[in-house]
Amino acid sequence: MTAELVRGQNHTLPQTRLEIRVSAGSPVVAGATLGDEQGTVHGVEWIAHPGSPQLPGLEVSRQAAADHRLAVDLEALPDAVHRVTVLLALPLGAGRPVRFGAVAAPFVAVTGLDGTEIATFTLTGLDAESAVTALELYRRQGVWKVRAVGQGYAAGLAEMLADQGVAQAAELARSIQEAVASGLARSVTPPPPRTADGGRVRHPSGPVPPTGGGQPHTRGSEPVGEPSPPVADPATGGPIDYAHPRRQTTAPPPPPPVAPPAAPGQPAQPVAGDATGWSMDERLYNQVWGMFEDLARATAAYRSAVDFAESRMDQELDRALSDPRSRIGGTGDRAREAARAKRDELTARAREALDRDLAQLAAESAVVEPALPAAYAGWGNPVWHAYRVPMEIPMALRIGDLHLPERTDLHIPLLVRLPLERGIWVDSGRTASEASALTDSDQLRRLGMETAVALAARMLAVYPADEFSVHVIDPAGSAAGALAPLVGSGVLAEPPAAGAGGVASVLARLTRRVDLVQMAIRAGAADSLPPDLDTGEQLLIVNDFPHGFDDRAVTQLRYLADEGPAVGVHLLMVADREDARAYGPVLDPLWRSLLRITPVADDHLADPWVGHAWTYEPLRPPQGSRVLEQVLALVAAARRNGYR
Repeated sequence: MTAELVRGQNHTLPQTRLEIRVSAGSPVVAGATLGDEQGTVHGVEWIAHPGSPQLPGLEVSRQAAADHRLAVDLEALPDAVHRVTVLLALPLGAGRPVRFGAVAAPFVAVTGLDGTEIATFTLTGLDAESAVTALELYRRQGVWKVRAVGQGYAAGLAEMLADQGVAQAAELARSIQEAVASGLARSVTPPPPRTADGGRVRHPSGPVPPTGGGQPHTRGSEPVGEPSPPVADPATGGPIDYAHPRRQTTAPPPPPPVAPPAAPGQPAQPVAGDATGWSMDERLYNQVWGMFEDLARATAAYRSAVDFAESRMDQELDRALSDPRSRIGGTGDRAREAARAKRDELTARAREALDRDLAQLAAESAVVEPALPAAYAGWGNPVWHAYRVPMEIPMALRIGDLHLPERTDLHIPLLVRLPLERGIWVDSGRTASEASALTDSDQLRRLGMETAVALAARMLAVYPADEFSVHVIDPAGSAAGALAPLVGSGVLAEPPAAGAGGVASVLARLTRRVDLVQMAIRAGAADSLPPDLDTGEQLLIVNDFPHGFDDRAVTQLRYLADEGPAVGVHLLMVADREDARAYGPVLDPLWRSLLRITPVADDHLADPWVGHAWTYEPLRPPQGSRVLEQVLALVAAARRNGYR
């Protein structure tokens, strides 16, 4: 039975391998400290936080999120540790809440590896506090217990760390917030929350045995722990449904397609649109995001199991080597062989479970890809051959593909909601990826602009012809070749702007548009906008930033990046950050406000659930294909024939 704790109440823990789940109404930072018998934290090496998420026996999330799962193995903690304190803090940033009183009360649950709740605690009564000690696990006379704390700190993370005896708490709090800001900047924005129950229909072939893991992430309700028999649903006696509970829709939608019955012992055949939604496009959107989450969690379970197997082997080897008797005869060798054999067995089981999940996802991807609408489809999809200029804005746009090293041929479409909620930065600089190392600097710049042009073409193609305009700033005129499809088709609002005068002119017009629309919205007088103001969505492509930009132009660009998306002005910037190093930290908010993508494969994006580093690959038309030019020609014709 679950113990529902109140402040100060404690409860004995029946097991030592645990998961601490945190749910909050908005993104929070989750961390934990290790303390001795007096609760003293002996330095930063005893603190797990997004910038340093792993300690022996403890792992926390790598980024701020509304939901967290912290893994704790009490037996793996150092002997000197008698207390584990779970900390929550609000991330800093413009537009983010600054006190817990402005968000929903955080909920914390201590669970077993099978998801069974042991103790829960709702942190009510918080107001001006921006950091809080949620609960602590502590050892008393050899028995581990959990205590609900709920101690808030109005001065934030630094005050909370200082209260635990951490030296230089302010500097550590600052570094944690910087790591969180970096993580939020590279994280893919998840779909917006839904308000009613619903979810993607899964058709498992049967319960999947859990695998060992040091960090018990789950795929649906599937536990990650020692191999064990299939788990039964206590309510029905049948196997637990492993569907993710959060794939929801706004209201009871039409039923999704039903998969054909499978042969006995075989998984059901996947179908496109196997998710909830009012339309097929919405069902496919939810299905793609469901696949994204499935792959993230399945891979997390596998990596966690491998880490656990390695940790277990190390512990067994340490015990064997610490026994003097193992040094006599072949006892030590046999112990080492047994430890490695157990490691290999656990790893093999984990890989078997992962391969089963990957095969299911690959089969689903093979069915979903051909069914995607143009906005979600790659350039090689036959749907583009039947392209027609749409009459409505789609839910989302595909801007690239993502994959993980466990199976590089399984690509997940990266879909972002429309209208864009943040600008996009195509990083034309050199990165640490192998693809970047094999590409010279000039080619990276060219590929960066080609990537931007392909993205602009996709946006032009999926918007109604009278609702989207593209402006280009190319200060030195160096992108003439890459811009040829846009210029030649006649879809640009005006020729690319060059030189300092051109930069100033375009930025002044778009800044004026943002100002006027903001004032009209605040005054509730949208009909008072000047008749010459284009109220459609605007995209500004900037090549080779910051060349051609003076201080005033840089300030205007930052303003457009911050304020533009809310009123329909979006930024697509091609830049090498190294070129702007002279500005120092002044431009840091600009880089963080933009979704960074690359013109070549690079593993820099993070998912919003686990925080894996995903390899991003840009979308380009197939070699020799004229599909981009053909689509732009149809868009230009639609504009000439009555739209603009």
